[in-house]
Amino acid sequence: MNEIWRPSAQRIAAANLTRFVACVNARRNLALRDYAALYAWSIEQPQQFWGELAHFADVHADWGEGPVIEHPERMPGARFFPAARLNFADNLLRFRDDQPAVTFTNERGMEQRLTYRQLSEEVARLAAGLKAEGVGPGDRVAGYLPNLPHALIAMLATASLGGIWSSCSPDFGVQGVLDRFGQIAPKVLFTADGYFYSGKTLDSLAPIGEVARQLPGLRRIVVIAYLSQSPRLEQLGPAHAYATHWAAFGQRGAPLHFTPLPFDHPLYILFSSGTTGAPKCIVHGAGGTLLQHQKEHLLHVDLKRSDQMFYFTTCGWMMWNWLASALATGATLVLYDGNPFHPDPGVLWRMAERQRVTIFGTSAKYLSALEKHGYTPARHVDIGALRCILSTGSPLLPESFDFVYRDIKPDVHLASISGGTDIVSCFALGCPILPVYRGELQCRGLGLRVQIYDDAGNPVRGQRGELVCTAPFPSMPVGFWNDPDGRRYRAAYFERFAGAWHHGDYAELTEHDGIIIHGRSDTVLNPGGVRIGTAEIYSAVERLAEVIESVAVAQDWRGDVRVVLFVRLRAGVELDEALKRRIRAEIRTRTTPRHVPAKIIAVADIPRTRSGKLTELAVREVIHGRPVKNIDALANPQALEHFRNLPELSG
Repeated sequence: MNEIWRPSAQRIAAANLTRFVACVNARRNLALRDYAALYAWSIEQPQQFWGELAHFADVHADWGEGPVIEHPERMPGARFFPAARLNFADNLLRFRDDQPAVTFTNERGMEQRLTYRQLSEEVARLAAGLKAEGVGPGDRVAGYLPNLPHALIAMLATASLGGIWSSCSPDFGVQGVLDRFGQIAPKVLFTADGYFYSGKTLDSLAPIGEVARQLPGLRRIVVIAYLSQSPRLEQLGPAHAYATHWAAFGQRGAPLHFTPLPFDHPLYILFSSGTTGAPKCIVHGAGGTLLQHQKEHLLHVDLKRSDQMFYFTTCGWMMWNWLASALATGATLVLYDGNPFHPDPGVLWRMAERQRVTIFGTSAKYLSALEKHGYTPARHVDIGALRCILSTGSPLLPESFDFVYRDIKPDVHLASISGGTDIVSCFALGCPILPVYRGELQCRGLGLRVQIYDDAGNPVRGQRGELVCTAPFPSMPVGFWNDPDGRRYRAAYFERFAGAWHHGDYAELTEHDGIIIHGRSDTVLNPGGVRIGTAEIYSAVERLAEVIESVAVAQDWRGDVRVVLFVRLRAGVELDEALKRRIRAEIRTRTTPRHVPAKIIAVADIPRTRSGKLTELAVREVIHGRPVKNIDALANPQALEHFRNLPELSG
């Protein structure tokens, strides 16, 4: 892979990471000189590294007298800072001044701004209301919410009391919400009266009323006025009897208190996508989440108090939780709610210009779609303040690296990052003092002993294999909800390779010590016994202007499997034999003959999860006539119909 960007000497000198290295060298009498040396020390001396990180980040905690890591040999089973007591919300609300904490806008142009002082006051008010409802350590509070500042306030109020926060976006149907919240039995539920998307006004009160009817133990519904100034609580049906308007909930002027709790006290319950069964309820601890996010924000993103940080996300994607933690640095969070292409592809970039966004986070699919739309931010908006673009959700194709540096900004740190809901953070991500290589994630995360294993469990470099982590790290889940003996938790991550976290990514460690993600392991294609990552096919075929997006799956065929490629084409484009030949030629030229699909079929739409990821597994199940176990996990389940009973697949 070719080097495509290199940070200036001035940028390196000013980086938080450079300051961290100097701090570690002075305190530990070391001579670490580059990222490679820092990374090696961080995994060889994890107790020193995590202790130094906590000091550098000025984490508010009573650390006690215990070790940094108890039972470091256990995987799983290690505990970080077992003697410590802290509160997550205390660390995110350490600033109480008049700098903006949150700015919000939506596709209709609504705007809201909260300073750190105002944010703290609102959190105190809501915490008083939650406490009056009996919420305390371990109680669950849920949000069925658009990406509003209210979601941050409710989460922080919950965390201040030691409650556990869980949220999903309001585009989930009744069953999708029950599949999630029904497992965790929240005591209080926050909802807006509705939301806006693609110019439409959509109601939330009727579905949440139906959800509430099936949530035993729910004591209060708090309704946010978003569509109207005064929502009619009667629309909740019988549940309106225990519903309250947001403005009337809690106690204005209440003091803000923080309950000190163990380092691994549960903070969040996040849900797996649920496309192959009931969603897993993944429990994350407060201290591990905080410390891991502080590491990523301060050292890998180079986040500073002067920054305006945006990430396009919903409250149902872990990137919302990741973004929220940036409050601990005192930066300004920029929130957006709505369709990122409504009314046109420039809506997020005009917002970035107005807000002087310095860090712009999005998904790989968004960048690819932006290029397909022909929108070039460099020609339309002033994004001079922008210094970093973050991308996740799926592998960022090499061509998207070209697009960013050609059509967005030539001097920008482009960081493709990869991790997941399972760790509420990243295994591989960016580094502000390293060059960017086309198609690569720059580095493995500090303190994470990430390796690539072959099928026999041997570490390899320069060849594809399974991404694993072979030592404990703070943001490993506390466990799964309703899994008292930890059996399901261990089965999910630790049964494939003894003593290692198996993440399910098909990846490669490069000569630059970067990472290339070739797709998910469970969607790797295996024609003739040769393993093929789907990302390689997408990288080739989506270069063609006629193709908007594609999905490749393996079809069982005559005792083996064959590769089938489905393509969604631009309006007016026909998948004729000439275009099929061009697609095959492009794939063959840029990959290998093994990657060339046996069948290419045009479809009108491709199913995706609610966080925007194409779901290859659902397509694979449908073409084999097998049921998709959790339709409610899909944003567009109707798209599955395009894949049923296709005559092209029978010959």
